Amino acid sequence: MSALKFTGPVLPDGESRDLYVVDGRVTFEAQPGAETAARGWIVPGLVDAHNHLGMEDHGAVGDDEVEGQALADRDAGALLLRDCGSPADTRWVHERDDLPRLVRAGRHIARTRRYIRSYAHEVEPAELSAYVAQEAQAGDGWVKLVGDWISRDAGDLAPSFPQESFAEAIEVAHRHGAKVTAHCFGHEVLQGLLDAGIDCIEHGTGLALEQVEQMAAAGVALVPTVMQTDKFPGFAAQGREKFPAYAATMDQLHARRREVLMSAHEAGVPLYVGSDGGGAQRHGHLAGEVLAMAQLGMPAADVLAAASWKAREWLGFDGLVEGAGADFVVYDRDPAQDLTALWEPVCVVLRGRVVA
Repeated sequence: MSALKFTGPVLPDGESRDLYVVDGRVTFEAQPGAETAARGWIVPGLVDAHNHLGMEDHGAVGDDEVEGQALADRDAGALLLRDCGSPADTRWVHERDDLPRLVRAGRHIARTRRYIRSYAHEVEPAELSAYVAQEAQAGDGWVKLVGDWISRDAGDLAPSFPQESFAEAIEVAHRHGAKVTAHCFGHEVLQGLLDAGIDCIEHGTGLALEQVEQMAAAGVALVPTVMQTDKFPGFAAQGREKFPAYAATMDQLHARRREVLMSAHEAGVPLYVGSDGGGAQRHGHLAGEVLAMAQLGMPAADVLAAASWKAREWLGFDGLVEGAGADFVVYDRDPAQDLTALWEPVCVVLRGRVVA
């Protein structure tokens, strides 16, 4: 295979240099005769840390639609997807060199009739650990729990399972070599999950300051999905007549979003960027989530890191170092200074091939 040459500042250090791709891997050793493929700011492949490949509003989709979703993410520069629950079996994506790298959590696990229809395994507390073991073995090192959802009996958000059931499930997942993350909108469910050793929280709008500090001390990650939580006023309006307590809770959680995000950032909680593509959002919009986090006050350079090299390291993938797999995006301006550049990649390189 002939070598390709890319020239420009290479992030995160921003040093301007020549980067070469040979046999699908990065090298900074000069390659005589290499063809110059692109010039610009070179950024390690973006990471969508909360993605639902294979899922749309009605549930699972077929392979052709999965392919379309993956291509939309790839062409937008998201070259590594952390699937946070999908009813579709997307293992075949691993076999496609033209599709993003994928870290699968298997199917969500929720309480019976306490989640969106057709998305999750819906189980009772006595069954939770068995399903966690099943998904831990079937996935790529992650399990996704639905931590809380509206309880029609309570008329408000409530934990999906008792605290002791969550604790047992997390221990089972860890015993099977899998990490655990959980959908958490409200406050009540969080302390039990944190005390049980959960690895990541999705959304996290109910976090209190002391819980943020606990997460930072334990290295528990947060994926805040700001575009998704911006929909809370709509959820509140839809439920206000029948579930006024739920509506008031959602309004309050929406009002606290900036406080939670910035408290987590300032405390040193590992923060990552997730579009919720395939859930409430559509695929290919990771840049929108990056901008949404910045608009709430997170520094642009920190959000970019959370969407690129830091997220890659978190999930066990290299950045742009000698010998690493060549997954990167080239932009015509510095995205650490102007995040809108993420909407306009000049060149997308996946596994050493220019794909977009």
